[in-house]
Amino acid sequence: MSNRDLSKDVMPPYDVIVIGSGPAGLTAAIYATRANLKTLVVAGAVAGGQLMITTDVENYPGFPKGVQGPELMELWRKQAERFEAAFVDDDVTKVDFTTHPLKVWTTEGMYEGRSVIVATGANAKYLGLANEERLKGRGVSACAVCDGFFFKGLDVVVVGGGDTAMEDSLFLSKLCKTVTVVHRRNQFRASKIMQDRLFRTPNIKVLWDSQVVDVLGEAKVEGARIKSLKTGARTDLKVQGLFLAIGHVPATDIFRGQLALDRGYIVLAPHDGLSTGTSVEGVFAAGDVHDFRYRQAVTAAGFGSMAALDAERWLQQAGSPK
Repeated sequence: MSNRDLSKDVMPPYDVIVIGSGPAGLTAAIYATRANLKTLVVAGAVAGGQLMITTDVENYPGFPKGVQGPELMELWRKQAERFEAAFVDDDVTKVDFTTHPLKVWTTEGMYEGRSVIVATGANAKYLGLANEERLKGRGVSACAVCDGFFFKGLDVVVVGGGDTAMEDSLFLSKLCKTVTVVHRRNQFRASKIMQDRLFRTPNIKVLWDSQVVDVLGEAKVEGARIKSLKTGARTDLKVQGLFLAIGHVPATDIFRGQLALDRGYIVLAPHDGLSTGTSVEGVFAAGDVHDFRYRQAVTAAGFGSMAALDAERWLQQAGSPK
């Protein structure tokens, strides 16, 4: 589908504007268009969400042999396009949710919608190392649940000290030969019960007052360089995987002052039976932009379908013509 400037056409507002083109956004678009709602997807300059940097996806239903992340997202988009969702491959620069129709700006222009589904996702925090970036999807991961299966019987490092790091380490301990937790401080900030479980697991060890300063390997991860923050000594640890569990940053900067946020995540405000509603009537949220707990493609897709169904119901209740 051509990426013409739809904002320059004289047309009434879209029924639904979906912001984001990951699993949540594209599922929302599929459901909205199949409900005969005129739908625009503002996909982003870099479309597809976090699955675009994921190699093998083996836990998404319907692909018994697994599927490449980019291939899955391409199939998703083609399905949305089949039902005539319009796409703009550009980033949203500004929104105005204070009046109806709702307004969304990109570098290409301004678009109006009777409803909006925000599905901009969240980005995992990384350490900022050059080799870490190069080896993403080749042993470097920010999702233990997504990728842990590929490390059966191998040695891995987990970076972090919160509940997520504990959960990831415990999950990986059931699959991996050894799990080494690297933490900058001399104590975890995780809950006591999670720490106790970790300390009782025999194949998990902890390196306190330490940080990963480099990732080793050419085609895949072969080791991690660890620096002691007490002595400055550096040690190369032979591992095949590096898992980051240091948090996520929801992509919500443009919604500050427009939607209620909590720690950057959009706050859901269910009303009238619409569970994906936000603090603004007619604006719905789907996926990792509000879900800080599960962060899976399949749950994001589920939220996307819910948001589209909620938007359809809200438009009917509001009396807006399709």
